[in-house]
Amino acid sequence: MAAPPAIDVDSDPRVTGEFVRQLPDDDGTVTLVGVVHDHPASVYRVRHVLAAVDPEVLALELPPISLPLFAQYAATEETPPALGGEMSAAIQAADAATVVGVDRPTGGFFRRLGRTLLRERPPFETVRTLGTRIAGTTTHALVCLAAAGVAAATSVRLEVDAPTPHDVSWTDAPADQASHEREQVDRCRSFMDAFRTASRSRASRIEDAAREASMAARLRDLRGDGADVVAVVGIDHVEPLADGLDDAPE
Repeated sequence: MAAPPAIDVDSDPRVTGEFVRQLPDDDGTVTLVGVVHDHPASVYRVRHVLAAVDPEVLALELPPISLPLFAQYAATEETPPALGGEMSAAIQAADAATVVGVDRPTGGFFRRLGRTLLRERPPFETVRTLGTRIAGTTTHALVCLAAAGVAAATSVRLEVDAPTPHDVSWTDAPADQASHEREQVDRCRSFMDAFRTASRSRASRIEDAAREASMAARLRDLRGDGADVVAVVGIDHVEPLADGLDDAPE
């Protein structure tokens, strides 16, 4: 297998080794790109990596049923697209790549979640919190699917999620964008550490473990088909997915 194209992580502060990981294998290479939702530094990083790698497959941290809506957001002459953040920007920049969603709800996610619950037997409060979280994300995915159907039938583009505002824009210097993004990551991690209850912390851990194991398995399958893959995921998923890609298949 040919070596993956090198990604220049030194010439621009928005493209760093912390947020970009290339994981070569005999079958293919998975390049993980960590992002902050709707942040201009993340959108730039995604577009930069896709231009450098030109992968056969683009994998997104989206439910498969949400993809049609983000593809519609990407189908615009505006660069990057006004809606859909880094995900629609990735689709737009991916050129001829096959685009797939790898996040829950999927059968792989629910199988892994079920095995974890049977093994750990967490308290009812944790299970209830998990159920609420999963119901919310599943409902949102279905709303995205419905919005895509409406747009396809009527040519009316529906905005399911308002873009997350950031106190930085494309007009700011790359170093300022990178610094602001770094502050956002640190602030979010500190907030989550400080304010999670014990039950929510355990529910979040169980859900994230099932999500990351499922996404890693899907990325292994895609790489196993002999494809170079770029995966766009939340920054906090980069390290767990890098570890998961080295695990033996279940």
